[in-house]
Amino acid sequence: MANAVTNRQLEAAITDAGMTFDALARGVVRAAAEVGVHLRTNPSTVHKWLRGAEPDGDTAAFVCEALFRKTGRIYSPAELGLRSMDESDPGLGLIIGPDPMRVLARVWRADLDRRKFLATSAYSVAAMHLPLEYVGEGAERTAAVRRGAVAGSAEVAAVRDMISMFTEIDERHGGRHGRSALIQYLSSDVAALCRGSFRTHEDRRQMLSAAAVGVHLAGWKAYDAGEQGLAQRYYHQSYALAVESGIVGHDAFVLRTLAQQGMKLRHPSQTFALSETALSRVVGRLDAATEALFTVTHAHGLAATNQRRPAVRAVQRARDLLDAADSDDMPYWARSWGPARATVNSRSAKVFSRLGDRRGAAENYAAAAASRPSTTYARIHALDLVAQAKMELAEGGIEQACSTWGRALDSMAGVRSVRTRRAVQDMRKSLAQFKSRGVTAANELDERASLFLA
Repeated sequence: MANAVTNRQLEAAITDAGMTFDALARGVVRAAAEVGVHLRTNPSTVHKWLRGAEPDGDTAAFVCEALFRKTGRIYSPAELGLRSMDESDPGLGLIIGPDPMRVLARVWRADLDRRKFLATSAYSVAAMHLPLEYVGEGAERTAAVRRGAVAGSAEVAAVRDMISMFTEIDERHGGRHGRSALIQYLSSDVAALCRGSFRTHEDRRQMLSAAAVGVHLAGWKAYDAGEQGLAQRYYHQSYALAVESGIVGHDAFVLRTLAQQGMKLRHPSQTFALSETALSRVVGRLDAATEALFTVTHAHGLAATNQRRPAVRAVQRARDLLDAADSDDMPYWARSWGPARATVNSRSAKVFSRLGDRRGAAENYAAAAASRPSTTYARIHALDLVAQAKMELAEGGIEQACSTWGRALDSMAGVRSVRTRRAVQDMRKSLAQFKSRGVTAANELDERASLFLA
């Protein structure tokens, strides 16, 4: 009787999914790893759940996600006979609805309180299709005058200036700097302005667009901290604000970000539609430099889905657009993320890496790093150099790779970022075999890396 199944709901779900205990355990571990949670779930763990044991912490949410990825059915912990933490709401921030500021108010409170459930929320493949289904009716939905001060172009400019300042701090010092201050600014000043009255309809549209950029930055900071589920929730609400603004191309820009996140987490088939839809919404409607950003993301999606020739053609198309572009024409929300040429080079490198062209990838990463001032864009400059070094090492150039990694470490000084820290940890793993062979450059670089991590 000790081994009798007591959780019949979970047993039925596993049976319906046609999954072995091992397959479910591996699915749970993967869903957790995507948001920086390292679990040791194994078939024995699943067996214990069936006998009535409760998953630790927020593991129940990862069980739901693993089953969804196999079956396409959305479960809640309760439907699986599992307890979820009282403070948690696994769907918080994922729903895209008519009042993003109300949703964001709850997300911001949880983020400022550093609620563990939010920081470790599962990245939801089930929610990836929601932006494509959401149709905004912003003007009609919120035409009624709200209470609050009357805002105009001066207030829009002030919000843009503040968000630009937060963005500059983020690029120079990493996502951990100024995160709470950004959220407090968005949740107080910006939220109040968005709910207020405006001198003109155009002022209101521009304010919502500026707010969308700020929320996007909050998502980017969560992404930089390895909190993929939280980042996805911020991106969804940024998308809702961009749709409500009605600014041509801004909602598509957030779709582009969601596509890039999905490719980073290795869900290419599900995210390809996001990149394709984003590009289709802007072709011929925006300046050439901004269109190049969408085109190169679509190229990455093509490469990730093994469409080799179309991917290479799309990279060339992005470059042609840049050659004909005037970056001064780029809208505020597209200029917020650095030089277009650097972005195109960096994303092109990912395309070539995916296609197995390591030399081409290294060259494009080098071009991306050279296109960004290391003082202004310290974090991404360093990460491009790290990626370049990995390609150089794969080509057999340990000395060249160490030199490039050394430049990356130079750029990381003063940067507080989970991504840069992980990059240095991965670098040390790559250097281990060369240290054991007595390669001087590898030993010297490893010492520097050890000091950096300390």
